[in-house]
Amino acid sequence: MPAAEPLPDSPSALIARIAQRDREAFSRFYDAFAGLALGLIRRILRDPAAAEEVLQEVFWQVWQEAERYDPKRGSPEAWLVMRAKTRAIDKLRAIRRREKTFVAPVDESVTRSDEATGENPGVAAEARGLVRSALDSLPEAQRRVVELAFFDGLTQSEIARKLGEPLGTVKTRARLGLERLRAVMRREGQGAP
Repeated sequence: MPAAEPLPDSPSALIARIAQRDREAFSRFYDAFAGLALGLIRRILRDPAAAEEVLQEVFWQVWQEAERYDPKRGSPEAWLVMRAKTRAIDKLRAIRRREKTFVAPVDESVTRSDEATGENPGVAAEARGLVRSALDSLPEAQRRVVELAFFDGLTQSEIARKLGEPLGTVKTRARLGLERLRAVMRREGQGAP
């Protein structure tokens, strides 16, 4: 039995028409799904201007890649949402890299005013020392992964690439390292006054 043809205004039919460079179909598809895509993008980016920019990129990608849409692999909505999610995450990572590249690192312990925070400098120094000693108690491989994640802000995939290690190994080292850190911090915290 042959597959049923999609309804003329169904999302699948609109994508097929977009693949043929039908501007009206593109406009209808945009009107139907821009809100869905923008909502997702805004949840990821939390910056309205950046979200609008990504939305334009997503629909440009729809226009360019409509012929690649395969209804067997998912609904048009899922196809669009995946593109929106991927583009938004890429933009978020680019923003973070740009901020990291162009903003000089600041040692907050030196620059902040102890009076403004109400923090006792001796307590802060003791806490930093506790964290440092807890990190130093980790095996080298686990400590390196934890430091790259927390101090350099790298994802586990980025750490794996940087270290030339399998992603699964990095994930295991991160999990074991964090478990050990928690145990050390709990143990040391109990001995504190």
